[in-house]
Amino acid sequence: MARPYRLQAENCLYHITSRGNNRAQIFFVDSDYKKYLEYIGKAKEKYNFYLCAYVLMANHYHLLLETVSPNLSKIMQYLNTAYTIYHNRKHDTCGHLFQGRYKSIVVDKDSYFQELTRYIHLNPVRAKMVTAPEHYRWSSYNEFIHKHGFGIIDKEQVRKYLDMDSKAYRKFVLAGMEQKGSPFEETYAGFILGDTGFVEEKLNGLRSLAAGKEISNKRLLRNSIETDKILKTVARMYGNKPEDLCRAKKRTWEARKVAIYCLKRFTGLTNAQIGKEFGIGDSAVSKAAGDFERLMREKPEAEKRLGKIISNFKV
Repeated sequence: MARPYRLQAENCLYHITSRGNNRAQIFFVDSDYKKYLEYIGKAKEKYNFYLCAYVLMANHYHLLLETVSPNLSKIMQYLNTAYTIYHNRKHDTCGHLFQGRYKSIVVDKDSYFQELTRYIHLNPVRAKMVTAPEHYRWSSYNEFIHKHGFGIIDKEQVRKYLDMDSKAYRKFVLAGMEQKGSPFEETYAGFILGDTGFVEEKLNGLRSLAAGKEISNKRLLRNSIETDKILKTVARMYGNKPEDLCRAKKRTWEARKVAIYCLKRFTGLTNAQIGKEFGIGDSAVSKAAGDFERLMREKPEAEKRLGKIISNFKV
């Protein structure tokens, strides 16, 4: 199945969700939840966006955020990479923490803002973790109905779209406990949620980009720049030249596999595109990345080296 297109634009409201690999747990203790919220705060300073609502569940999370610039991928790469490195060090694990790529849906603020905040805040109730949303600590609900909380949501931005006071909002959310279904049942093409006019507006924007070949060109340009940066960073860490990594030499064995692993994990390149860089086939790309994952499990120093590499080009 083809992946839904990721619409990246300024001043867009997104619903974001990301799950643990094989639906495994990603938050274990209070300090894990706090650390992820800390990374959100750092990401806001670094990438300038608004956080409107969130809930952190044991094996996944939901964010409702609004961009200022067209930089959603950078925001999410920072968050998931930073937390993965923290998690693997803290819990003595290695490899992928999250299941594939995060899922993003661009949302019509006027039609769906209130409904999505309610959906997010009722997650712990529907999972039968608590009987009321205010009893769950790791969501933004208490910042909506009270003044206390972790203070990372942007209340002024929320007030622009939430036309009700805290008492009315609490009543609105509790009324949703009896409702079935999901607002995402109305999602169009896997990445747009809004009324007909909103959907047409976003699709027309995509058509304009496609007509000017800007979508494919920008994607290729972004991957080209990122590929070059990753190769340079890995080569520098191992004392090689970037061009040496693309040649099958015994002395560059580990560096070459690290580079392939990073390209698979942090870019949108296919196995075929990565293989072309290294003169190998699709299956050899998967094998090389798998070899390095096994190496990280066997040798903690390999994972530490990867952490240093990632910190240079992502975190």
